[in-house]
Amino acid sequence: MTDDSLTVLDHGEPIAISFADILKYHGRSFIGGAAHGFKAMQRAFPLLCADGRPERYELTIATAFPGPGGRDAIEMTTRAFTGGRYMVDLDLGGPDVVESPRGRYFFRFSYRDASVDVTLREGVVRAEFIELSRRGAATPQERERLEWLKQDMADRLMSLPAEEAYDAAARAAL
Repeated sequence: MTDDSLTVLDHGEPIAISFADILKYHGRSFIGGAAHGFKAMQRAFPLLCADGRPERYELTIATAFPGPGGRDAIEMTTRAFTGGRYMVDLDLGGPDVVESPRGRYFFRFSYRDASVDVTLREGVVRAEFIELSRRGAATPQERERLEWLKQDMADRLMSLPAEEAYDAAARAAL
């Protein structure tokens, strides 16, 4: 199992946040999306500042991933949604980025004078999950299967180092 925590600073004081903490806030409804948000942050934070612990209120996030699990993971950690520093733009990332059920697995994290684009690697998300999520689970068996696929995705993501789940590319300073 990989490290299931990350740390941000709140006015200079470190706050360690585990995936279990994220689930206490979000719940289990969109557990796969929560895992995506968590892993995207784990990938981005070390690239944004030397110690990998950014000040939470100085982070800005733009994403093409509209899922509530990802939003809640990022909100709990950064307070960006509440602070007006979280934006969903379905046009971000372009056609080469892996598609999610209603967008793309693309996250842009900006912190002070640094910015990094984080994109999911091919093969991490099962095509069956995307297809079933898009068309909707109409039967009890499909609903059960979709819940299994969400949990499976979260389990697989959380078992990977962030570098194996997400690619990252630094952007030029703004």
